[in-house]
Amino acid sequence: MTAPTGVASVAGLLGDIAGTGRDASRGGYSRPVFSTAERDLVTWFTDQAQRRGLDVETDRNGIVWAWWNPAGAPLTGSVVTGSHLDSVPGGGAFDGPLGVASSLAALDHLRARGFAPARPLGIAVFPEEEGSRFGVACLGSRLLTGALAPERALNLTDPDGTSFADAARAAGLDPRHVGRDDEALSRIGVFLELHVEQGRGLIDLGAPVAVASSVLGHGRWRLTITGEGNHAGATLMADRRDPVVAAAAAVLAVRDVARQHDGARATVGRLIPVPGGTNVIAGRVDAWLDVRHPDDDVTAAVVAEITRRAQHAAAVEGCTATVTEESLSPTAHFDAGLRERLREVLPGAPVLATGAGHDAAVLADHVPTGMLFVRNPTGVSHSPAEHVEDPDAEAGALALADALAELLTAPA
Repeated sequence: MTAPTGVASVAGLLGDIAGTGRDASRGGYSRPVFSTAERDLVTWFTDQAQRRGLDVETDRNGIVWAWWNPAGAPLTGSVVTGSHLDSVPGGGAFDGPLGVASSLAALDHLRARGFAPARPLGIAVFPEEEGSRFGVACLGSRLLTGALAPERALNLTDPDGTSFADAARAAGLDPRHVGRDDEALSRIGVFLELHVEQGRGLIDLGAPVAVASSVLGHGRWRLTITGEGNHAGATLMADRRDPVVAAAAAVLAVRDVARQHDGARATVGRLIPVPGGTNVIAGRVDAWLDVRHPDDDVTAAVVAEITRRAQHAAAVEGCTATVTEESLSPTAHFDAGLRERLREVLPGAPVLATGAGHDAAVLADHVPTGMLFVRNPTGVSHSPAEHVEDPDAEAGALALADALAELLTAPA
């Protein structure tokens, strides 16, 4: 499938940014929020939006909005689509940018049809969706909706010790003004996010596009195990209080506990011994735990059991362990009425749940929200192996255009 004349191809748009934020050591892309790479992507999006005559603004939480409003209608209750441009360390090319590029292409499709919207259309780019720099996923949408207190956000720090307040200030935001924004929120009458599928449901079903039903409840916790730093050669094995040994046992407990609860997923994806010298027994280990389950009570039970086992493993080694919640999102069910409208517009599109978090799930508590997924033939995401075939990317943009046309014609 190729895009009609006058319609930018999704593959072409993504090709424009294919060299931005490449990670030579990890492979894939590293585009943390407010980094040079992420700022370059925001500049790219702004340029693309302005080429299309859209009005572009950045709100006080760092969300970038581009508005198509040919009738000059009030923005309250608009149809909004979009996604994010930041990435996990060494992530793929599609997680986030596919949704942004598809939004631009969908707009082109609508204009090529001569479509006249009855309501304004907004394209939103949310910052720090992955939480890869400051540890809280969907930070921009959480601030917008008030799900995260501004005081907590401003005091978050990245691995280099830079606070979110300082990073935001350097990016041109005023930290004093971050937080719930009722005016911006009121502009979203309905939100529809397109995203690369982060699993292999569509490849097994033989379909290019799906309608989302729900997002798995999930959270992040910081596990800190404290022991005694010492010399690797001068300290006898019997005299050690080694937090790395306790952390190894705790990581195994994470796997074992998750396996005992059907449908649970638990991961330690980041583990840092401090101070981190090759010939040094660490004094502390920091590890980050990700736990997900469709039943929020099960998520809590999994975390509680992991905490108990981690504390036991630490005590065996003469160490102590603490587990601190950094973020928690309950299972989100997308608006049923909107989902049925999407199914009518996209006949034959399967309905799938997802285990990955999204800004759409944060917004779902406040406005009617839905998602579309585009087939990922590898079934792999958060990795350079993540992939979308060009014809599927174009099918996704066309499906998004059809869905937006329905929403822009009729009330939400």
